[in-house]
Amino acid sequence: MNKKIKLWVATLFLFVTTLFTGCTDAFDEINTDPDAFDSAPYTNMLADAIREVGTRMGGEIEGYGTWAGYIVKIQYLDYMNGIIPTNNTYGNRWSRCYNNVYQMSDILDRTEDNAGELKNIRWIARIWQQYMWLYLLDGWGDIPYSEALKGGGDDNSILKPKYDSEKDIWPAVMADLKAIADEMSGGLGDDDIGDGDFIYAGDVEKWQRFCNSLRLRMAMRLSAVAPELSKSTIEEICGNPSKYPFIDSTDSQCYLWWQGTPPYYEPWYSNKLGRDDHGISDILIDHLKEMADPRIASIAHPATSDNEYRGFQNGPESQPQLNMISRIGEIYRDDPAGFTPFYNASESYFIMAEAALNGWNVGITATEAYEKAVRLSMEENKIAAADADTYLAGKGKFDNTKGRIYWEMWVSLFKNNYEGWSLYRRTGYPTTNYPAIESVWKGTHNDMPFRLPYPNNEELYNTENCNVAKAGIENYCWGRQLWWDTRTGVK
Repeated sequence: MNKKIKLWVATLFLFVTTLFTGCTDAFDEINTDPDAFDSAPYTNMLADAIREVGTRMGGEIEGYGTWAGYIVKIQYLDYMNGIIPTNNTYGNRWSRCYNNVYQMSDILDRTEDNAGELKNIRWIARIWQQYMWLYLLDGWGDIPYSEALKGGGDDNSILKPKYDSEKDIWPAVMADLKAIADEMSGGLGDDDIGDGDFIYAGDVEKWQRFCNSLRLRMAMRLSAVAPELSKSTIEEICGNPSKYPFIDSTDSQCYLWWQGTPPYYEPWYSNKLGRDDHGISDILIDHLKEMADPRIASIAHPATSDNEYRGFQNGPESQPQLNMISRIGEIYRDDPAGFTPFYNASESYFIMAEAALNGWNVGITATEAYEKAVRLSMEENKIAAADADTYLAGKGKFDNTKGRIYWEMWVSLFKNNYEGWSLYRRTGYPTTNYPAIESVWKGTHNDMPFRLPYPNNEELYNTENCNVAKAGIENYCWGRQLWWDTRTGVK
């Protein structure tokens, strides 16, 4: 992210806040003020949407981080696997996703008459909207979709939208992303996105790459349940990267880089300023040590007691001696101007490696794709190329198995905790993952949560439709697995 964008972050956020929250006693004048905006500029709406996702979802440390096997609580231990099913916990992720969907729809509605001149902002709004649908699908499965944007306040409003089946929504979202990709392949627009593009600073070609990368992610997620759709999508993108460019370098990763000055610190850094609640999981530390993986120095700090890397268990009866446990590493939590990841470059090549093992034509061998992915992950973690070579010639050498791909992909997704949790649910990797030792669900459930709990507001105000969607779900988060989660033996 360039310095110009960083300098604009605080200014734009202050402007957005003032725009929406400013108040006055002169209510009879506010509607006739010739200097007042009657709507927010598009770039500000995009800025607000990106910042909210980075804060609310990307700022998650425990919860998804624990479920993915990365991070554990080391103080104030609870035994609920992080599940507190109220509208004030995971419900706010639901509401922020839908708020993002609505904001992007507002941009599209307001630019419809000038669609030919405002191609770029409309493409970005549509891409971000589909990203939010994917987030909702990966968290909850069945969600309001076809009727979700029909609460406009007129006689045709639908205030209690039905829940659509995730099996029906997935192909629809993928079709929308393909439509966007096809349009963008015909030539990008001329309109200026403005300073609210905190991710790519107005570089629309990189948004095009993010669009196709989301298609890769979604296609591989469905590989066990919709193999033909998965195969055709991945082969289409990889077979024609000039038409469908994807994220293939650290330079094009979809990351939000933070301002680094108060109050816009990177969320994990902000948490660190006043808290010391989290350590690295024994699952992750033990794996990195077993593999002699040089990324351990980036992912974790050694324990202050003896300078050894040591993880902690998930949810035991008592907390550890704190100076014996590794904390989150420097590049992930110690930088006030650090990053929130949405998609990293190595993910694309891990997907291609798996596709190649499936026998699909991706223009590269599984070994080549795997090694490219590992090198990109090493680069991101500031590991020297020589050390990456040593790793790939040693314990990290590709053995032509999906298990080797999954282990490496899991490590590479650290901090993108939501995606790490999704990888675990799809593949069962890391195979050493386990639920909280003293969970309140001990003896009832043997695995991490399958899904997020539906928000209390849905249960209170959209009860009938929500109850239909909840059929087969046990204790908020277990029971019925998501459509693409085909694991057996978990409950």
